[in-house]
Amino acid sequence: MPQPVKRRRYDATRRQQAAAERRQKVLEVAVELFAQRGYTQTTMADIAVEAGVALDTIYATIGTKPELFRLLLETAISGTGEVVPVLDRDYVARMRAELDPAGKLAIYAAALTEIHARLAPLYRALQAAAPESPELATIWQNLLARRARNMPLLIAELERTNALRPELTTQNAVDTVWAINSTEVYVLLRNQRGWTEAQYESWLGQTLARLLLN
Repeated sequence: MPQPVKRRRYDATRRQQAAAERRQKVLEVAVELFAQRGYTQTTMADIAVEAGVALDTIYATIGTKPELFRLLLETAISGTGEVVPVLDRDYVARMRAELDPAGKLAIYAAALTEIHARLAPLYRALQAAAPESPELATIWQNLLARRARNMPLLIAELERTNALRPELTTQNAVDTVWAINSTEVYVLLRNQRGWTEAQYESWLGQTLARLLLN
């Protein structure tokens, strides 16, 4: 009597890996084109051609152009291919583990320098396109509002060490960080004044320490 034929189990690993590589390629190409041409002048078809994928694949796996741009902002902030909530980011855990308040700010400055380096080209494209696109304007306002919401988390971490200047209110401290660590300041110092990333990182950490710590 013939033995039943065993069917090979389907291994989706290679297919999933190929899909992840295509998605990463789309994200990398999109960042480059948006930075070079701006948001308005970059089409989804341009991105598909440069990435070597079908246009329908981008729509199916990522979404529309505003959704793609929003994802690029999120991945630039997180430093990964996915969205990572602020409290789950690696540098936040390192800051919490650091006992020295100036050390906390040094960790923060290093993380912000890396984030700004990834985010700045997209930020400039977003800033330019927001006045002409209601969807981009919403993304722009949400980005600014989220920055404002995140600043109290840093100040609360410093308050835990009793290291803030006594004359500073919590709101003063929040607004100080919000202004000093802005992407606009990063772009001015890096692009207009020719600073290196190392110079910016050192300046940011030391400036925040001087302004905030007792």
